[in-house]
Amino acid sequence: MSTPSTHISIRDLSVSFESQPVLKNVSLDIPDRKITVIIGPSGCGKTTLLRALNRLLDSVDSARIEGTILVDGEDIYDPKTEVTHIRKKMGLLSQKPQVLPMSIFDNIAYGPRIHGLAWGPDLEDLVEASLQRAALWEEVKDKLRQSAFDLSGGQQQRLCIARVLAVEPEVLLMDEPASALDPISTLRIEELMQELKRNYTIVIVTHNMQQAARVSQETGFFLNGELIEFGPSRRMFTEPSDRRTEDYITGRFG
Repeated sequence: MSTPSTHISIRDLSVSFESQPVLKNVSLDIPDRKITVIIGPSGCGKTTLLRALNRLLDSVDSARIEGTILVDGEDIYDPKTEVTHIRKKMGLLSQKPQVLPMSIFDNIAYGPRIHGLAWGPDLEDLVEASLQRAALWEEVKDKLRQSAFDLSGGQQQRLCIARVLAVEPEVLLMDEPASALDPISTLRIEELMQELKRNYTIVIVTHNMQQAARVSQETGFFLNGELIEFGPSRRMFTEPSDRRTEDYITGRFG
């Protein structure tokens, strides 16, 4: 069996806020076109990791970042690297659906218009294709000019996924993507993840151990800002090598 290629390589990543460490010397390789899940108790640094990957920490004056993050071999914190280039490559999906106060169509078209990716008929095709990939097209194709706020919570989350896909990213970063959804909508999102991994590298943060075991191929367990264990999900959820990982997965703490 061939080893999956590395898409994101993180080396000695440390992040602190107001001199308080949040991530401590984290190193891991995230494989290409796989689902990697990040688990751990609240406050362990999971969301900070996603924000570091997307360079959203740039706007936080108190944040100090050390170490290296390579995406396709490119150092995303190199001064020569354009932030907009990285954020286009690394699409971030928030925990709560954050639709824009505009129509369904304009929500999807917003990013491509800003990045100059498509106009006119090409833009219409891109919107349709993005909604297709997010498994939402059949549900909204006759109401594209209606407000995005008319959609259900699960539909809004898939709309946000479509909006991310419209700018043609390589990586999807998902922060608790189904935590605010009902079980049926959660299942739709999980099924969608399995479809999307064929073309995208996916990194998910979740507190849901059952979901983590269901959807992922690789798992990283964080505790107090440190990466305790990282490896194939099947092994992590059945025979973790660290007692702290086992205690967390089985609900002894967290």
